[in-house]
Amino acid sequence: MSYLLFIVEPVGQRAQRTPEEGRAAYAQMVDYAEDLKSRGLLVRAESLKSESEAVRLRIRGDERSLVDGPYAEAKEMIGGFFLLTCETREEALALAAECPAAQWATVEVRELGPCFL
Repeated sequence: MSYLLFIVEPVGQRAQRTPEEGRAAYAQMVDYAEDLKSRGLLVRAESLKSESEAVRLRIRGDERSLVDGPYAEAKEMIGGFFLLTCETREEALALAAECPAAQWATVEVRELGPCFL
């Protein structure tokens, strides 16, 4: 089964870190990804840029709207993800608990599957 670990960060958290703290946090995440890869569990991992560089698209009927970030109403942002191959939900949760970001963000665990179920 495939599981996605979303790294859900508080908006503005990255800006509060010193450059050294940011590099240290990133290095921890790279080490985590390398460990998952060496265990044959990692399919893909990526960090996402700040919400200030994002854009939201919405289409309702014939109306299309684009909203550039940052989003005033947002309290959290997706900072990155890890796509894993796991045998069970419990294994995915155990791997999420190993993620360094769990110390400063929320790690959301979601199984991949059709959206109509």
